[in-house]
Amino acid sequence: MKWLSWRILLIIAVIIPAVVYVLPTFKPTMWPYNQINLGLDLQGGMHLSLDVQTEKAVESTMERTRSDLRGRLRAERIRSVEVSDDNTHELAFRLINPDDLTGFRNLVERNHSELRILSEDEQNGEIIVRLGLTDDTARDVQRQAVRQALETIRNRIDEFGVAEPDIRVEGDRRIQVQLPGVTDTDRAKELIGRTAMLEFKLVDDEHSLQRALDGNVPEGSEILYGSAEGEEGRQPFLVRERTILSGAYLDNARVQIDQQYNEPYVLIDFNREGARIFEQVTAENVRNRLAIVLDDRVYSAPVIQERIAGGTARITGNFSTQEARDLAIVLRAGALPAPVDIIEERTVGPSLGQDSIRQGLFSMLVGGILVLTFMVIYYRAAGMIANLALVLNILLIAAGLAAFQATLTLPGIAGIILTIGIAVDANVIIFERVREELRLGRKVASAIEAGFNRATLTIMDANVTTLIAAVVLFQFGTGPVRGFAVTLSLGVLASMFTALVVCRQVMETVYVSRRMKTISI
Repeated sequence: MKWLSWRILLIIAVIIPAVVYVLPTFKPTMWPYNQINLGLDLQGGMHLSLDVQTEKAVESTMERTRSDLRGRLRAERIRSVEVSDDNTHELAFRLINPDDLTGFRNLVERNHSELRILSEDEQNGEIIVRLGLTDDTARDVQRQAVRQALETIRNRIDEFGVAEPDIRVEGDRRIQVQLPGVTDTDRAKELIGRTAMLEFKLVDDEHSLQRALDGNVPEGSEILYGSAEGEEGRQPFLVRERTILSGAYLDNARVQIDQQYNEPYVLIDFNREGARIFEQVTAENVRNRLAIVLDDRVYSAPVIQERIAGGTARITGNFSTQEARDLAIVLRAGALPAPVDIIEERTVGPSLGQDSIRQGLFSMLVGGILVLTFMVIYYRAAGMIANLALVLNILLIAAGLAAFQATLTLPGIAGIILTIGIAVDANVIIFERVREELRLGRKVASAIEAGFNRATLTIMDANVTTLIAAVVLFQFGTGPVRGFAVTLSLGVLASMFTALVVCRQVMETVYVSRRMKTISI
């Protein structure tokens, strides 16, 4: 088996997997491999531009800091009264005893390095101290809010089941989302934009709900309403402002079916710390109502009958199966750190995508035919070998797209057309080298060997530099640029393989093994 060289084994090892990966794109039922993913511009879908309200993240940080600072002041026995104003980015405390100012400063310095004292004003023998976040802390909170929103949205979309979404940050606070193949745009927008802030709060049954509705809301309480889609309708609830347990302690959320009423609900599991808190809260509040609040809407407010161990709870609300599934998705993915606004929305129809595919394939076909014709006319039989390698080159690019689950975009088709020229260029260099060797009087076998050996370094240099440029485009580019870089990178690798391995093996088999005296080139 002298003919079975390492090149033949390598060609077989590459071509067979390539065919295996490409065929499901044309016949999906053949075997369970993935098809080539088409980008938004080819298969249609939706494009969203989201604005993260980073100032809300700063407000949330200040609210958590306010709560912690209150507790520390009580623990240090520093008598103070919080001064309320409309500035949500500042905290103001009135110190009853001016002698406590030094202790207040030390407390802030020890425990809240993210705060700075903005002013200290004396009024009627008392001191009003205003605090705010340092500039660096405020910027870090805003940047972290955008990064966390990006990851949360990506997790939700992954569970939504979109193949190869494009999700990236634009500027300081915007996130661009491209969802190829999505047809239910309303559901996608609801899933992406939902804040999903889950909170457990005790219902305030000690005070009159009606008096609170009339404007006399007790201190430390607030009025919330039932979800419009829930079984509670628009029923008002008077609940404590303090959140005793939040969605940050969730470990899992899944859809279950109530066997008695045959209705779906969402079963949530707390992590170890959350389970401990939940058990403690239920033990201390037997016979009280516990409101389950999602995005400031009360989904249910059951009466705590007994201490609940095990760390599980259920969210009911007359859901459809789809609504329950989407709720479980957003709870598992986590809450957004700040609300997001959809400031731009575009929908690409599948008919436009089909037109793009048709025009792209047509341009690739025309370009390919012209290149194939030129190679046959100019290099004759050797040109036919180059054309065979060119067809194999396109097969390998398609296989790479399917194997790596990369997305084929319209710029990606342009990248394939460009690689056709790159692949032919490598063969032109080789054939011209072989011609030079033949002119020098060498025999066919030595001319082919010398031609490939002398051309190899030139081809490697040219293609490696192109590959480096493609990798840089992929790393730092966005959207269409990355789609172009993907096919260009695959094309460069495929063209080096077909030119230096496949073409050489075919020419050696046709001309060298058969000891031919002449070569059609």
